[in-house]
Amino acid sequence: MNVKVLLFAGLADLAGTRDITVEVAAGATVETLLQSIAELHPELARLLSSCFVSVNQEYAMPTQPLSSGDEVAILPPVSGGEEPRFAVTTEPLQVEKLISLVSHANAGAVLTFIGTVREYTQGQRTTYLSYEAYIPMAVAKMEQIAAELEERWPGIRVAMHHRIGELAIEEIAVIIAVATPHRNASFEAGRYAIERLKQIVPIWKKEIWQDGGEWKGHQQGPWNPLAPMDPIG
Repeated sequence: MNVKVLLFAGLADLAGTRDITVEVAAGATVETLLQSIAELHPELARLLSSCFVSVNQEYAMPTQPLSSGDEVAILPPVSGGEEPRFAVTTEPLQVEKLISLVSHANAGAVLTFIGTVREYTQGQRTTYLSYEAYIPMAVAKMEQIAAELEERWPGIRVAMHHRIGELAIEEIAVIIAVATPHRNASFEAGRYAIERLKQIVPIWKKEIWQDGGEWKGHQQGPWNPLAPMDPIG
């Protein structure tokens, strides 16, 4: 059966729509509906665990069965919840947003790395770039990088957002923000973060030229996400 699901606030922003339709088996529960949504809409998966579900305008338990014609809504926290620090999105990236996610009272330095679309690569003129990602794994690997940073630079806070889809020249493709107690750590950690992202996060880039196009890797030698974890020596 098909279930129409209403989305609100940050969920609607991520999905780009106020409602989605999900096909589930007869006798499906709220829990199995959420599992289906996470598989069909991975951009929503990380937020679902902090949300509640209503069925016919009443809060529902995960075990509640669903019926055809039910009005189902996914409700994020009333406060709107915290913006995720690690994200892959089709929306334009905002530097101020990432800075706000890492800034705190004990941070003496906040460093941002902003990766933009350049027009020429090795003499070849690019008209635009197209990015795609294995989104759930990409976010998980960003979180892994954050854990590595926290082990190497205690007291650090980091956020990473990467955009996918078609990006024009000068548009922002990736932003990494790190906040540390001291400036030297911010420079070192920022470089580590972007190099490690290129090494292990499953995001692909296609350069589109006037006369063709080609998928490109990180252009730093053979890609090996299982290589030793220090990408900067």
